[in-house]
Amino acid sequence: MGPPAADDVPRGAVDDAARTRFGALAELWPHWDDRRILLEDRDLLVVDKPVGVSTHAPEHGTFADVVSRLTRRLEAAGKDTYLGIHQRLDRDTSGVLLFARRKEANASLAKQFEGRLVQKTYLAVVPSSIRVPPEGLLVHALREGDGGRMIAEDPRRARPGHKEARTRIRVLERRGERALIEARPETGRTHQIRVQLAAVGAPIDGDVLYDGAPAPRLMLHARRLALTHPLTGAPLSIEAPAPRALREHLAGALGQLPPDVGGVLSRLRDAAALRHGIAMGGETDAFRLAHGSGDSLPGLSVDVYGQHLVVSLAGELEEEARERILDAVAKLGARGVYLKVRPRHASVVVDTRRTEVAPPLPVRGEPAPDPLVVREGGLRFETRLGDGLSTGLFLDMRAPRARIRELAAGTRFLNLFSYTGSFSVAAAAGGAVATTTVDVSRTVLAWAERNLALNGLTAAAHTVVDADVLPWLAGQGSLGAAWDLIVLDPPSFATTKSSRFSVESDYRDLVARCLRVLAPGGSLLACTNHRGVVQAKLRRWIHEAARAAGKTLGKVRDLPPPADFPPVPGQEPHLKVVLVTLAS
Repeated sequence: MGPPAADDVPRGAVDDAARTRFGALAELWPHWDDRRILLEDRDLLVVDKPVGVSTHAPEHGTFADVVSRLTRRLEAAGKDTYLGIHQRLDRDTSGVLLFARRKEANASLAKQFEGRLVQKTYLAVVPSSIRVPPEGLLVHALREGDGGRMIAEDPRRARPGHKEARTRIRVLERRGERALIEARPETGRTHQIRVQLAAVGAPIDGDVLYDGAPAPRLMLHARRLALTHPLTGAPLSIEAPAPRALREHLAGALGQLPPDVGGVLSRLRDAAALRHGIAMGGETDAFRLAHGSGDSLPGLSVDVYGQHLVVSLAGELEEEARERILDAVAKLGARGVYLKVRPRHASVVVDTRRTEVAPPLPVRGEPAPDPLVVREGGLRFETRLGDGLSTGLFLDMRAPRARIRELAAGTRFLNLFSYTGSFSVAAAAGGAVATTTVDVSRTVLAWAERNLALNGLTAAAHTVVDADVLPWLAGQGSLGAAWDLIVLDPPSFATTKSSRFSVESDYRDLVARCLRVLAPGGSLLACTNHRGVVQAKLRRWIHEAARAAGKTLGKVRDLPPPADFPPVPGQEPHLKVVLVTLAS
């Protein structure tokens, strides 16, 4: 397992509209990275599938699956787009994936795959304590379990409905607590390698479904396919090299930033590739490109704002380390790079106007327009990249904003701690008959009004209120006011002239006040990014608040973290969001 390739610049045709939106950054998201083409001829197209990409079926309307992306690549080259599917890999498994390029090749390929004549070889990282059975053969009887899991049982106790699974394994290398193994399945069952390894006490690292050790991805890679060519009958052995992330995880190097520009740049490009669906969706040009330890870049996050990037560093670094990171980010192709140095703990108060904390001008490249208008789901928002630690748009709220837009038709909407009113824009665009936007800062409320105007949402029914949320909300309850849809996204800590707020001590009371002004059958989107509040605690607070408010809850649903904000392996996401619906 040699070192990663030095030249890892993506290559391939890029959508013209993407170039308009992102400039040179668009090179990060070609239709398909041609370095991942393993074989292409008249009858076959074989690729090295990246992790995090489905084989088929568009993902959330983004058409970022392998078949959709390869189809766009073929269209851009003026080629026939036929792709016959004979093999699938799980979304979180990387490696060799084969397609037929002509219908005439299907019969031979189907015979080989269905007849188990294709030899498949995988690599996986598992605990080093793994014990290899005699002849390296794992044999189990598999059946379906709950939650998408498969269950492996002793084949001697197999019952009707069980399916035999046979996999040969051998240990290639042991390093400390981890081992690299080779797995060759002799049958083709759902999750076969994953569930069989888990059954012998060696679940694959990163396999959340089967209780694997924390890792930034599922450490399973389809390394090789061996078959005969459907036209010539010649033997084929097609191999995809081991991913850099698998090698680095085996060596224990993913938990720290690489010591060189090239290493940081490689991880940034790997993270960027996972955002292909967001970038190429066509209606969004502001999102997170790399999210700290969730993308194996501890202490470093990078956000896309059109053709500019914003780098956030957790705590101050030595100048050499900071410059190395900024040099790597600059090589991604942005017109300009801005810097934010954030405190490691949310309770630490810093002067966000200090130039060493948030320089008003880019630290690389040229300035962005001020304000810079970006798009999210087709909606337009005003941002200011050099204005302190915040830009005017919380990118981790993209999915919650989309949910509010879906729920808003015909509702009276209330946005508390509104900041620049992005939720109000989403609700109004979704058809809310009235929106009320509340914040204690007149500056951000004026910003909210501009955001509404940017999207043509200037009706008198969309109002802003300059008020301290806690006393204002209590007053609305005494007046009998009611809303159908409420967003509650308070800061972790806040002090105003008339009140002090802390999520830990005041969130339950705040939820209770919201529920008192929520109409029967109405919905509350309750959010917090306080790292000391886990999802279970937030749900418990909501139930306690409902009892205090004398309200009966209908549905209580956790919303998953956004795709571009992956949590730290083994930890909960920083953002917790619960959608609560009152009983009618």
